[in-house]
Amino acid sequence: MKFIKYIMLLLIVSFATSCSDFLEPAPSSAITSQNYYTTIAELESALIGVYDAIQGDGSYDKDENHGIQYEFYITEMRSGNTSTKIADTDDFSDAGQFESFNVLPTNGFVANYYSSFFQIIYRANVVLENLGNVDGNTTAIEAEAKFLRGYAYFNLVRLFGDLPLIDHVLTASETDIQFTRVDKSSVYDLIVSDLLTAVSGLDNTYKTRASKAAAQGLLAKVYLTLESPNYTQAQLLCEEIINSKQFGLPNFNDVFYSELNEEIIFAIGFQSGIVSDSQNFSAQFMNAVGRSSGVNYATYDLVAAVDASGGDRTQYTYRKDPKHLTSDRYQCAKYFPDGDDGGPSGDVGGTPELAGNDWIVLRYADVLLMHTEAIMGTATNTTNVNALTSFNKVRLRAGLVDDDDVTKDELLLERRVELAFENHRLFDLVRLNKASEILSAYSSANGFGFSSTDLLLPIPQNEVNLSNGLMKQNPGY
Repeated sequence: MKFIKYIMLLLIVSFATSCSDFLEPAPSSAITSQNYYTTIAELESALIGVYDAIQGDGSYDKDENHGIQYEFYITEMRSGNTSTKIADTDDFSDAGQFESFNVLPTNGFVANYYSSFFQIIYRANVVLENLGNVDGNTTAIEAEAKFLRGYAYFNLVRLFGDLPLIDHVLTASETDIQFTRVDKSSVYDLIVSDLLTAVSGLDNTYKTRASKAAAQGLLAKVYLTLESPNYTQAQLLCEEIINSKQFGLPNFNDVFYSELNEEIIFAIGFQSGIVSDSQNFSAQFMNAVGRSSGVNYATYDLVAAVDASGGDRTQYTYRKDPKHLTSDRYQCAKYFPDGDDGGPSGDVGGTPELAGNDWIVLRYADVLLMHTEAIMGTATNTTNVNALTSFNKVRLRAGLVDDDDVTKDELLLERRVELAFENHRLFDLVRLNKASEILSAYSSANGFGFSSTDLLLPIPQNEVNLSNGLMKQNPGY
């Protein structure tokens, strides 16, 4: 999605990691956000720039914004699903903090993700601010920009809690807003409003751009996540996707290696072999392939769960690392670079650090399991026929028998083995009020130091420092 990176560079002063840099309202270029976007085509180009920010830079330069490419560190590795063999390079020295629940406010991955996702918000705001400068119908453009802003804020609010609420391009007199954290309920109000606009203004043309179904699915998850969940609306949104009959459940392995298949609702697109358009997180999951020596390994706890409950998914979820000779370690099998698993030797062909594997944000199995969750609501189990139908569709593909009474714990387990390595586990545990219980037990069993304050990440220390006392740190840090 980096089709117009050279244009965006004219619009933004820099891609530095501090919010104070990318929220600067007066770019040094003579071509500013106020006078550049005057046609529909130019706004479309600006939208591509928002996806570019999500996609992130595939280099190992710590000063670049890496978008979703660092997301596995701050989500999956804090969920009990994955761990790392800490590399010797300085660039990866922060990696081990996540699995041991010892994340510091100075952690570089945390700072990079925070700045990257506020960059998404900034670029979406630039598009929205220029709608009035353009003649023609901008309904779909507004809907798409608001979907992307809602998506970015949803990830940030779940990871950091209260946040600066930035719903427009800041002027010189408003710069304190970027350091003023507001209650997360206000952030959720904006997310819901943005996604409602997206649902009403989009169709299902795309899979690697915003769509109606993507907005419906994301909004359903937002409704399930609210402090007072709206189970009814979440159920209805899932049923709209189900009843559209536009999505299905192909062979499990094809979900990841036959891209844009019928299960994909929304994915971030990458292209292999192109420095500006590829990703390197696939290579980081490998041993002696990427810059690191292997990160995001499946924990033994996850392997045991997949072995017991994965069914036909097991062989496509993880594999034993053939290059790890001192102990048994297990790699993610969903994202071998460009689908090349290298056979039993573990060698990968081509250029794995320029991989083209798309990153799946939302797929149909997730929606089916959310449908079950929405119907279950606050209960500890459900025998509702519609809930069971959705739940058992996912199990049937895995070669498992139907369940006639789904408990919350069974739903969590099914989500874990179905969506392993896809960065959902931590959010699932928090949403279903099981995070402290499960992560405390996991932490104790492994000698880690989990406490309830670890469910939120620290606000990056550089943001706190730049705020001159305005921005307060999260508890526990």
